[in-house]
Amino acid sequence: MIGVGETLAARPVTKAARLQRALPLVMAGLDVVLIYTAFVLAYWIRYSLKVGPQIHQQLSFAAYQPVAVLLLVIMMPVLLFKGAYRLRLSTDIVDEVVVIFSAATITVAAVVVVEEMLQSYLYSRGVIVYVWVLLIATLTVGRGLYRSIRTLCYRAGWGVRRLLVVGATDVGMMIMQRVASRSDLGYRLVGFVDHRDTSKLRDFGRFRALGTLADIPELVESRLADELIVALPAAAHEEVWPVLSLCERHGVGLKLVPDLYEMSLSRVQVDDIAGIPLLDVREKPLRRVARICKRLTDLMIALIVGLISLPLLAVLSLLIRLESPGTPVLGQDRIGLNGRVFKCFKLRTMRDGSEDDQITLRAQNETQGPIFKMRDDPRCTRLGRWIRRWSLDELPQIWNVLLGDMSLVGPRPPLPREVAEYDADHLRRLEVKPGMTGIWQVSGRSELPFDEMFMMDIYYVDNWSLALDLRILIRTVVAVLGRHGAY
Repeated sequence: MIGVGETLAARPVTKAARLQRALPLVMAGLDVVLIYTAFVLAYWIRYSLKVGPQIHQQLSFAAYQPVAVLLLVIMMPVLLFKGAYRLRLSTDIVDEVVVIFSAATITVAAVVVVEEMLQSYLYSRGVIVYVWVLLIATLTVGRGLYRSIRTLCYRAGWGVRRLLVVGATDVGMMIMQRVASRSDLGYRLVGFVDHRDTSKLRDFGRFRALGTLADIPELVESRLADELIVALPAAAHEEVWPVLSLCERHGVGLKLVPDLYEMSLSRVQVDDIAGIPLLDVREKPLRRVARICKRLTDLMIALIVGLISLPLLAVLSLLIRLESPGTPVLGQDRIGLNGRVFKCFKLRTMRDGSEDDQITLRAQNETQGPIFKMRDDPRCTRLGRWIRRWSLDELPQIWNVLLGDMSLVGPRPPLPREVAEYDADHLRRLEVKPGMTGIWQVSGRSELPFDEMFMMDIYYVDNWSLALDLRILIRTVVAVLGRHGAY
């Protein structure tokens, strides 16, 4: 079952671990430089550019050095206390900006208090204000550049940790999919093992099944993985404990998914009574107030995009009509929220009436599951291929958003014949409105197998937020411009 090639067991396990341990030191060193840079810029803006009120007494740069020292002495511990140097997979740039803003505000306030206590009124208040603004700006830009460089290094294979997922559960599959779509996490997925019999084990889409729990010692000893993530049902956790000491001996990291692994983290808060941890399960994210906010956001953006795209839609409709006979805009029956059927509008990219030919092409389907995809569909017109490549055929769905049948972001609306082939679990995709774009459209688009698309949609259903919608919309623009996986 294993059959591991030479390329999978190339680098020593400890190398990636050493690089990961060095990252907080790199971040701290960069912050020291940026904090002092912010101080220098603040002094230059106030005394060289003379931005602000008239200067009555100009102090030398050397006289301001105590302020610089105070900034470093206060802000570095504050950043450390707030977890700025704790490597967490869930931390994104927004979280880091919040930490930087908070730390800069606390630091500048502390400097003002110390200055007042020492009754040192020589320093310009303008410099202090500029320092506060520049601390936030420089550290934010620095963190953005750091994350970009780190991602480029990961993509080049530097410092990447090889990951083995233990468990072919729903959450295990979701972890595999997430790791594969996020190069900035610094993982390279080598495959997964499960607690089931080998006869029942199969590859999950593009992810390799490397065996069962009994094969873990061989995989670890062969230095296949730098880290393990265990995502097994609670009943199978006892079988994992022997792996703990094995991982410690070989320097392999280990992460465990809690027993309530099927519970969305967006619905769980950690509380305690007398130091005993409690998991407080909250209401589903898409409650009534959230739905209203999402609807208002959809209306606002759809109106703007709709007005801007009207001339383009008119030109494309005319070109479609000139190239081949038939209506340029189609209204297809699609399944929406809670299984309701609605008319989904699209620009026609095929010969008129060619949808009925799909039955004869089923054998050439290039994806698994109930959906149908062909990279070189013979039914497409020449203009239609170009329109699909740029995803312009979806533009009329702005009208569906305005009507309330769809949202800007959500699972793609399936055809009735596709829903007829759904398993019971697949119906969870219909718990939210379908969207013009979704989480799998920005993580591989048509190149992903159906199982992975489904797992991404369920992740979206369980973890919806306005911030997640905004990230997906931004990444959609990047995906469309890159034209990856669209056909």
